[in-house]
Amino acid sequence: MSWRDWLPKREATEVAEHIPVRINSRDFVRTRPLEVREHGFDQPLLWAVVGLVLWGLVMVYSATIALPDSPRFASYDPLHFVLRQGFAVAAGFVFALVAFQIPMAAWEVRAPHVFAFSLLLLVAVVIPFIGREVNGAYRWIPLGFFTFQPSELAKFAVVLFASNYMVRKMDIKERFIRAVTPIATLIAVAGVLLLLEPDMGAFMVIVVIAMGILFLGGVNARVFFLLSGLLLIAFSAMIWLSEWRRDRIFAYLDPWSAEHALGRGYQLSHSLIAFGRGEIFGVGLGGSVEKLSWLPEAHTDFLMAVIGEEFGLVGVLLVIAIFMWMTRRILQIGRQAIALDQVFSGLVAQGVGLWIGFQAFINIGVNLGALPTKGLTLPLMSYGGSAILMNLIALAVVLRVDHENRQMMRGGRA
Repeated sequence: MSWRDWLPKREATEVAEHIPVRINSRDFVRTRPLEVREHGFDQPLLWAVVGLVLWGLVMVYSATIALPDSPRFASYDPLHFVLRQGFAVAAGFVFALVAFQIPMAAWEVRAPHVFAFSLLLLVAVVIPFIGREVNGAYRWIPLGFFTFQPSELAKFAVVLFASNYMVRKMDIKERFIRAVTPIATLIAVAGVLLLLEPDMGAFMVIVVIAMGILFLGGVNARVFFLLSGLLLIAFSAMIWLSEWRRDRIFAYLDPWSAEHALGRGYQLSHSLIAFGRGEIFGVGLGGSVEKLSWLPEAHTDFLMAVIGEEFGLVGVLLVIAIFMWMTRRILQIGRQAIALDQVFSGLVAQGVGLWIGFQAFINIGVNLGALPTKGLTLPLMSYGGSAILMNLIALAVVLRVDHENRQMMRGGRA
């Protein structure tokens, strides 16, 4: 018989609820048992996304507060950009909540339709009276109070379509020609439409997404690397045959020369100056000088330079660490789904991880002068309504994959 059986029922309950714990040689404290809550999705991933979005919102405000002092933005209110970004963030979280409610089986069925719709928008945006021209590029479709960038939808559509395609062609994935030719043709069509805008950065991202999903889906590795080499040659040829792209490469190699410092190397040189001013701990939030009309597009492509100037090396390393952890966690969710025989869900999650990780890598590399200048924003942080909207929807789908993984591991259905 246990000693608990000799106690009155109320006292036994009290003993169970208050367990004495020795904290040193003489003293005891009573502790309450902690209630364990099982969440339906990855909480740390959610808070990492929320943290990046809120930090980005603060940095967009910091980078644009002085823009009305410039003649180009003289008619703008100081809060114009941050309010628009705030609206995009709010809309993004609403659409992300809706996307989270959609089962992955429904996404799998509708993947070809989403891809076809994205192609229609890519065609529409290059039509002059539909697409809006900015600095010689047709990349936006005006929707009244909001302008939408179809290339952002195309990235998400390629993730869904490539994953769906690999599941449907699983039985012939070792036969490279039969397995890859159809999807390669469709991706080439999307690529041509993107180059007509022109938007080579988005084209690079969708190619990396498609190639990554093909590789993760089990396409013959030897022929896959051969195709990768051919694509590298094709990209090199596009750069060499385009005079302004070739000049951009030369400016990247020597941005401080007299020929490039005030021309194509101007953004890069001022981005490097911003990082240099930030040193280890930065000049403090709002203290950036380069954002005062010295660094063009400080709130979009070069937001990382403003972070480097105001938060220093510490801030830059923190952003890199969060993106690295987030990309790794998304890839783990995808691998877990594949282990549970949810191949489509796993490939979608891994495709989103490739998208976010690769685009962040390119943007940070460009800002640091490690890569040639390319018009890709920093995911979740840079100014841009379409980008933040599609990033949040894509990450909501990843959380849905994780939610269904947890349901299956508890013995339920996805």
